[in-house]
Amino acid sequence: MKPELIHQIDPLRAAVAGRRARGLTIGLVPTMGALHAGHGRLIELARRECGAVVVSIFVNPIQFNQAEDFERYPRTLQADLDYCGRLGVDLVFAPDEREMYPGPLRTFVNIEHLTDHLCGAFRPGHFRGVATVVTKLFMIVQPDRAYFGRKDAQQLAVIRRMVADLNIPVEIVAVPTVREPDGLALSSRNARLSAEEREAATVLYRGLEAARQAWARGLRDADQLKQIAREIFATRSEVRIEYLEVVDAEMQPVAMVSGPALLAVAAWVGTTRLIDNMPLEP
Repeated sequence: MKPELIHQIDPLRAAVAGRRARGLTIGLVPTMGALHAGHGRLIELARRECGAVVVSIFVNPIQFNQAEDFERYPRTLQADLDYCGRLGVDLVFAPDEREMYPGPLRTFVNIEHLTDHLCGAFRPGHFRGVATVVTKLFMIVQPDRAYFGRKDAQQLAVIRRMVADLNIPVEIVAVPTVREPDGLALSSRNARLSAEEREAATVLYRGLEAARQAWARGLRDADQLKQIAREIFATRSEVRIEYLEVVDAEMQPVAMVSGPALLAVAAWVGTTRLIDNMPLEP
């Protein structure tokens, strides 16, 4: 099935309204394109749970800290359309920047506290950009459910809090991280890695998993858990750790793991920044 490609907001709203009028539930999968099997898992779940599936493809400029990173982000619309078609997507919304931001943007959505650490500390303004564009997409599509991956754990926490605080009537569905057979979390940025860097990047999963196993054996001291991961990360000189933290559900660092927690890492592998995390919960 070939999805209907729509570039403008009003036709997208009309297409969604027609399906809603037929009693269909609407599922939204927000993406920046360069779709891979991680996105595919989100789409597949949306397809099972919803009568109509909308995939948005928009490389959002206001969430990038560096213009070079924005320019380098892969744009593969035709391949993305083909992929969506194979997975039974109904509508693909692919606006350009002028459609989403027709004039100087004066209104932003800012989530505090949850963005103080992890990526929020190293990418100022990033989550303001994410929350703003996701709010716009929610207002445009008005989905019943929206699907996000657990790999972007801080983003997921931000979106959940935004929806709760602003009483946005959408159910946020979290989907587990999809990994390669060697453990590397799927990401559009993986395509930037050389063969050597790609192999080196697997230490991120191996370090996180070793720490998780120690937690499963009863270790609760956050510094000790992080040290286990660091020792594995250090075996590859190509990998430079930006942060490694154990955080709670509010994305705040903890000294001891006494409830559900997350071991989160961001690292530079060559010139590519990757993130990953490992839940520490029963």
